[in-house]
Amino acid sequence: MTIVSPSQPTASQPAAGQPTADQPSAAEIQLTVVRRDGNSTGFDATKISVALSKAFLAVEGPDAGSSHRVRDLVTDLTDRVVVALTSRGDARRSVQVEDIQDQVELALMRAGEHQVARAYVLYREERTKARTPATPAGVTEPRVLTVRTADGSTAPLDIERLRVIVSEAAAGLDAVDAELILNETLGACYDGIAQHEVELALVMAARSSVETEPQYSYAAARLLLDQIRREALGRVHGEPRQASQADMSTAYLSYFPQYVRVGIEAGMLDPELAAFDLERLAAAIRPERDLDFAFLGLQTLYDRYLLHIDKVRFELPQAFFLRVAMGMALREDDREARAIEFYELLSSFRFMSSTPTLFNSGTTRPQLSSCFLTTVQDDLAGIFAGIRNNALLAKYSGGLGNDWTPVRGIGAKIRGTNGESQGVVPFLKVANDTAVAVNQGGRRKGAVCAYLETWHVDIEEFLDLRKNTGDERRRTHDMNTANWVPDLFLQRVEAGGEWTLFSPDEVPNLHDLYGAAFATAYEEYERRADRGEIRVFRRVKAVDLWRRMLTVLFETGHPWMTFKDACNLRSPQQHDGVVHSSNLCTEITLNTTVDETAVCNLGSVNLVAHLAGSGTGLDVELLRDTVKTAVRMLDNVIEVNFHTTPESERANQRHRPVGLGLMGFADALFALRIPYSSEAAVAFADSSMEQISYHAIEASTELAAERGSYPSYDGSLWSQGILPIDSLELLRTARGGDLVVDTDQRLDWDALREKVRRDGMRNSNVLAIAPTATISNICGVSQSIEPAYSNLFVKSNMSGEFTVANPYLVADLKARGLWDQVMVSDLKYHDGILTRIERIPADLRELYATAFEIDPLWLVKAASRRQKWIDQAQSLNLYMSAPSGKALDELYRSAWRYGLKTTYYLRSQSATHVEKSTLQGTDGRLNAVPIALPEPTGAGCSIEDPDCEACQ
Repeated sequence: MTIVSPSQPTASQPAAGQPTADQPSAAEIQLTVVRRDGNSTGFDATKISVALSKAFLAVEGPDAGSSHRVRDLVTDLTDRVVVALTSRGDARRSVQVEDIQDQVELALMRAGEHQVARAYVLYREERTKARTPATPAGVTEPRVLTVRTADGSTAPLDIERLRVIVSEAAAGLDAVDAELILNETLGACYDGIAQHEVELALVMAARSSVETEPQYSYAAARLLLDQIRREALGRVHGEPRQASQADMSTAYLSYFPQYVRVGIEAGMLDPELAAFDLERLAAAIRPERDLDFAFLGLQTLYDRYLLHIDKVRFELPQAFFLRVAMGMALREDDREARAIEFYELLSSFRFMSSTPTLFNSGTTRPQLSSCFLTTVQDDLAGIFAGIRNNALLAKYSGGLGNDWTPVRGIGAKIRGTNGESQGVVPFLKVANDTAVAVNQGGRRKGAVCAYLETWHVDIEEFLDLRKNTGDERRRTHDMNTANWVPDLFLQRVEAGGEWTLFSPDEVPNLHDLYGAAFATAYEEYERRADRGEIRVFRRVKAVDLWRRMLTVLFETGHPWMTFKDACNLRSPQQHDGVVHSSNLCTEITLNTTVDETAVCNLGSVNLVAHLAGSGTGLDVELLRDTVKTAVRMLDNVIEVNFHTTPESERANQRHRPVGLGLMGFADALFALRIPYSSEAAVAFADSSMEQISYHAIEASTELAAERGSYPSYDGSLWSQGILPIDSLELLRTARGGDLVVDTDQRLDWDALREKVRRDGMRNSNVLAIAPTATISNICGVSQSIEPAYSNLFVKSNMSGEFTVANPYLVADLKARGLWDQVMVSDLKYHDGILTRIERIPADLRELYATAFEIDPLWLVKAASRRQKWIDQAQSLNLYMSAPSGKALDELYRSAWRYGLKTTYYLRSQSATHVEKSTLQGTDGRLNAVPIALPEPTGAGCSIEDPDCEACQ
């Protein structure tokens, strides 16, 4: 609820600056308030509004904070009190606190709000009591209750054990009240209650307080952990077992070797894991790290990652991390030492592998790669081979990017039947339905993005694929789409020129050309069309097509804008092929052919975990250590990977690409007190990405010295000593200097160039920033490079709905005495956006500005500074609160001119809203414990859901 001062008019009030005859203007009110201790302070009408709001909340419940009636009434009553206090015409006098409170009571009574007035009186009495020493209340003895166990037997409710578990859950969380959780839990219990219902009651007792105190999210996670311990220990040991957190330092030692044996016997774990020194690995487990999960992270881990037999989990969180680490260390010489090193990185949340790696590492089907890029051939056999490969690749959790440009367009001749083609769209419909049918083992749906070059004659039909109107046979509601845009098209847009659309069967080499070579060939085909030598073509004004591309992007979120020439001219692998598309989430830019399906292997550094203790910047030594180990882990993924198609295996082994990215960027800015919309944030994006890039390239070249360079290294830009920062010049030259990119450097890049020339590179590509939707949830940090979407919201994913509050904001509001139930109501009413909440100081509004409050050009500028260091690309969402044709045009031309390779979603509407009610009615639903959940809607990302569930 916004606390509205008298300067904000309601329908029944005069505007600010227009006082009534007996009411001074706001500028004239200079009341002095005499406090109870005798000191004086300035009059603040917002304090009256807060007190009134609390009274309404007490009577009408937390939902009152979202009521327009209540909000308007609070504003009106506040104005009445101010009028009463200044009605004598003397606005420069002193008033007692009690006088103000008397006027509040009187205003409530005159308005007919008798119940609220009574609540306000009680509030005053409570405050009076609070100022006098209180007598400790006695503890009521709980009822004697019985609990029904899984085998049907009953036993007394062990209240002392509950007290231990709740105390452990609250340990180190100064704002969590363990007694409150315990009392609420006991209040929800009944005689004969099932064991799992007791565990649910514990979790719910903590979870319902998350919106008012984020620390309860950690308490709820620890209470859920108790349930996971009972389930996993019992399944592994073959008998009912319970353990407190204090027990786990010894329990993990006996559990872990048995866990591996149970997993192997069930056919789920690779039998080779048994050859590890399991006792040595068990001794390296850090049980205390089970306490580092927030509730969303642990619930997500339970629902989607922890291994189970007949839906009974037998994998504990630290066993999960160690299993993933062991799977990536299988080919190492000292496997135990490397597994422990990898485990340390994962369990500390300094680095997290992508979802397919977490799903499958150490299992009997170790498909660990994240993304696959394919090119579809222009004949029936090739088209359906591509669709078949989509299904095989998606089966084990891969996200897909398909290049459909080679497929001939509408009206093109089919020699075999002497007929005419119906174009690419009918085949895209089949690919769409295939993606929906392959649900990746029930853990998430198959997800695919189709790419088409802007000169394809079917481009206008392609733009309409995601529309909700038109012929459903030519719509793909579950498939993502992206424009693959050559520089020449945008140059024609800016020049006001015409653009010619072709069918690829008549202009076959355009698909493989870029830069100056593309422009030369394209213009020759236009001349051939003018001479009547080309059968299927169409002319449009370039700016008209551009406007339509932007309009459809605004309406449907698709097709995304990705830039062909920037991807190819800066590709280290341009000697060995062409980048024909990006992937599902637009961060991968690898070559594809009919014979090679590009593969990328992803993981992300948690940036906020690498801040120096003083909060002044990055701990560069820690970051270097993390990146070095992370690159080794990603390279190992290629060694142990299970490939579902020969085309993907061929590409993965020849080029060995990996994509190291980052997450927690917004958290790092909060910790450093840097607003996202500032030059300081742009500079931090630059310097942090430079550090990651430098150390990732250094790690890959050190691996090359140890293991050898990737097979297609010779002739690459790496082999010529051209690093990503250097390839900017190739793009600048091709565009005739039309490139706006800062080229400042801080590290010793000359030394690294020499090292790369001397020792080679283990990986053709090393850097890519993925969306990190689910892995950032596990780590409890902000997604990828995203700004904060909201400061208080209900997050929906496959694991249910979770209230998320910005802990940095809450801490700041607490420090300034502003965090209370009224503030919670305000945040919920305004969807977590601070602009209209007057109580919040301006510096906090600036620091915690959310995505739609930030000028999207700041996002482009920060992305440009990162892109100069990255050999692939980044998943960059763009947010626009008030889109217009002009604003969209300027934004996407800026993205192109600032050197970005790709963009991702355009978000121009709310992706989710805070439930404008208390958690007792929403987030407190009985989905707080591990249960079977429905499939997500849509494939991969959607404009309604800010998460990419496809590759991260």
